[in-house]
Formats: sequence, structure tokens, C-alpha cells
Amino acid sequence: MTTAGDIMHRGAQWIPAHETLDRAAQLMRQLNVGALPISDENERLCGILTDRDIVVGCVAMGHDPAKITAGELAKGTPRWVDAGADLDEVLQEMQGHQIRRLPVIENKRLVGMISEADLATHLSEEQMSGWVESVYARA
Repeated sequence: MTTAGDIMHRGAQWIPAHETLDRAAQLMRQLNVGALPISDENERLCGILTDRDIVVGCVAMGHDPAKITAGELAKGTPRWVDAGADLDEVLQEMQGHQIRRLPVIENKRLVGMISEADLATHLSEEQMSGWVESVYARA
């Protein structure tokens, strides 16, 4: 059985909710990623911040990314999967909520992220096609 822990990429890092968006953008550049999980003061997942969130939710609105925090852009209930979850559970979570990046948690701590690129290396063409159709479909 293939698990979330098998397909995730390790080395994912939190951005604390109190950190500013300019710092988040710098960390994204440094890590070469387009999304960061947001942690609360107890290092628990409280959201996900994407590069698009920074552009659309801050810059395009005329706000200063040095004055807006990651936590201010965190919306809704963050989705995640346990490292031991099987591939079907990973796909259900991502497809059911139309999300492209999924944090992987083990013992209440962030251990990795699953992205579209990670799925592409572990899914058949048919599975990947179904995933793309459901995740990119208009809600």
C-alpha cells in the first residue's frame, strides 16, 4: 500500500501566523515552493498560504505585504492528511476539496507536503487525468 508518507516531499516548513507576507514570499523563494502551511503559536496547522494568495489577497488590493500577516489570509478549515493515509484517502481529500497541495502530518507535526508534481510521479495517466479534472473543475 502506498501511503502519504511515501509520496510526499519532505522538508516542508511552516510560516508562523504572525509572520508578514513579505517574509512568507522570501521563504517561498528560498524553498522554491508556491505554498506554505501556516502554523499557530503551538505549531498546529491553521491554514495554507499560496503565492497567489499574496498577490490577489494583498498586493492587488493595494495592501503592503510587510504589514499583513500570514494568519490574516488564512481562511476556512485547513485540510491535511496523516502520513499513514493510503493513496485513495489522499486523492479523496484533494479531489473532494479541490486542493492542489496537501500538508502531511505525523504525531501532530508537519512532516511533508503532497503537490501535483508528487502525484504525477505516483499515479497512472488515467488516475492523474481524473485528479486534474476534479481538482481544476469549477465548483
